Amino acid sequence: MTELTMGKALNAAMRRALTDDDRVLVMGEDIGRLGGVFRITDGLQAEFGPRRVVDTPLAESGIVGTAVGLAFRGFRPIVEIQFDGFVYPAFDQIVSQVAKLHYRTQGRVKMPITIRIPWAGGVGAAEHHSESPEAYFVHTAGLRVVAVSNPQDAYTMLRQAIASDDPVVFFEPKRLYHSKGEVDLDGDIADVPPLGLARVVREGTDVTIVTYGSQVTTAMDAALAAEDEGLSLEVIDLRSLSPVDYGTVAASVRRTGRVVVTHEASREAGVAAEVIASITEKCFHYLEAPPLRVTGHDVPYPPAKLEQHHLPDLDRILDAVDRVMGRAGMPEVTA
Repeated sequence: MTELTMGKALNAAMRRALTDDDRVLVMGEDIGRLGGVFRITDGLQAEFGPRRVVDTPLAESGIVGTAVGLAFRGFRPIVEIQFDGFVYPAFDQIVSQVAKLHYRTQGRVKMPITIRIPWAGGVGAAEHHSESPEAYFVHTAGLRVVAVSNPQDAYTMLRQAIASDDPVVFFEPKRLYHSKGEVDLDGDIADVPPLGLARVVREGTDVTIVTYGSQVTTAMDAALAAEDEGLSLEVIDLRSLSPVDYGTVAASVRRTGRVVVTHEASREAGVAAEVIASITEKCFHYLEAPPLRVTGHDVPYPPAKLEQHHLPDLDRILDAVDRVMGRAGMPEVTA
């Protein structure tokens, strides 16, 4: 085991993929000589050359469109979108081509493209640099969508994504790039949990907290704080947002009878809404209280000085826990 930051774990995953498979290449804005804005690709161009670690023009639609052509020719491109808010110019390529070509060709053409996106807030960034667009891609059939929360998953899941014949939108919480953890660099990806499997991060008996990405850390902090009040919270890291591992989530909710879902993205039509709807269908007779969401607000992402009011924090999660436990009033239903 080696202690690495999440950023270094992602770098190690790409280095391993580039070493193991000549069809793998990395492409994106400033990812070569500079090593990327966050230095996630640092050193890869020097090691593998500019034909396999490619500095592209500042044109996201062109980057993803080129990746589609490369996939047609048998390559396995890894695309870096420099910031989450920059993915929208490539939206047409992702939802109209990357997601549909396998289906459209009746399985004859595969799209083994990994689209890496530094994602979400908490770093005091400028406009268009701290967004949570995951719901757009979760809604799009034909895409796998994953979000990592720790260095080990960052390493393992990126290797799994690159090896997958399905296109994968790979969300990396930028505020966790410098978080450290033990990483097994020698393990075989065939021996680790599948890419679509959720993980129970902390076992509990009173309330299930379902989350992903950087909110896993916040949920764990809430669980520790709740313990001081005599409450036992189970925390589930979804890891995969499409498909969702409802088996793991439903098994937890059937034990606890109460569920809170939290994410940084806006509330309206977000991932939490779909998770809650599905869990209500699967676990209705086990629920002791209506499921609740703790999310970002339905506003454009605020300026850096105000983002702490937008991001779900420990207090907002614990307030939802109190409400599903009957310790505080539930929100009123309005027309």
